[in-house]
Amino acid sequence: MKKQIGCLALAALLLFTAAGCGKVESGREGDAGEEKKIQIGMSFDSFVIERWQRDRDVFVSVAKELGAEVNVQNANGVAEEQKKQIDYFIQKGMDVIVIIAIDPASLRESVDRAKDAGIKVVSYDRLIDDADVDLYISFDNEMVGEMMARALLEEGIAGGNVLMIGGSPTDNNVPLVEGAFKRVMAKHKVSIVDSIHADNWRAEEAAAYIYANPLKIAQADAIMCGNDDLATQAVRALAETRQAGNMLVVGQDADLAACQRIVEGTQVMTVYKPVERLATRAAEEAVALAKGEEITGEDVMLIDSGAYRIPYIGLEPISVNRGNIDEVIIGSGFHLKEDVYLNVPGQMPE
Repeated sequence: MKKQIGCLALAALLLFTAAGCGKVESGREGDAGEEKKIQIGMSFDSFVIERWQRDRDVFVSVAKELGAEVNVQNANGVAEEQKKQIDYFIQKGMDVIVIIAIDPASLRESVDRAKDAGIKVVSYDRLIDDADVDLYISFDNEMVGEMMARALLEEGIAGGNVLMIGGSPTDNNVPLVEGAFKRVMAKHKVSIVDSIHADNWRAEEAAAYIYANPLKIAQADAIMCGNDDLATQAVRALAETRQAGNMLVVGQDADLAACQRIVEGTQVMTVYKPVERLATRAAEEAVALAKGEEITGEDVMLIDSGAYRIPYIGLEPISVNRGNIDEVIIGSGFHLKEDVYLNVPGQMPE
């Protein structure tokens, strides 16, 4: 009898131990059988630029639907802070780290450390060159520059003069946009009066330049702004000298203020980059990478990022002007009609 009781007790103990081991293997400690959620760390440059908040919200929402948790960090434009955030993600054992780089060149060692720890890395919107990232996803930046140039040509800039107020010199997208813009301008005999860059995309530098350089402004027929935030400051400064509306201004990102200026007549065009598509695709690919799946698709290419060949997805932007703003911006729900036409209600379409 004692022998039977002992055998039963031993069997129960073995069953309990096996069940306990099963829980540890299939889920995090203390999660009582729940599968371990994919952990994604996301480090943003800052949220000063209007669009980044939309990127964040869409990415987090899609990742959550796919069963992942996202830890969002904001580096506030400080490169050293971004490196600390990446180190934190590595220490936390994230499955994937998504980086909107402030200074790509400074992050190569951070990417190496993440990869050594077995963590996948996604370079979001801005390429971290010479780094072994698992995916670079962005918009076609050369197309952005070409669209800006074509918009000015349609306004009669050929043979004229243009001033360029670009974004951060450490942003790898900036030379791509500007290079394409300059090539088109050169073909049509458009002279570049001057070209400057706003450190860390500080928009107030656009206004400061216009205040400090009235002679160069007087020479220019147009201003190419690196984004709509810079265009906002440039137009405000032009308005103070009663030049807003007489100067052709282009930008990118389709910020609400830029869309308002287009219907008001103080900005010629903006480049709409459907961030919902970008953030959604990035979240989907990040989850796939976390599961050990390869990046595949007809739009996936391999590009040289310096020392490495990496997968690249480049989505197409859309040029937006007064003729198609209702269809592209309002029709897509990117901005509301009453917001776009806030300052010109009499022009609001029915």
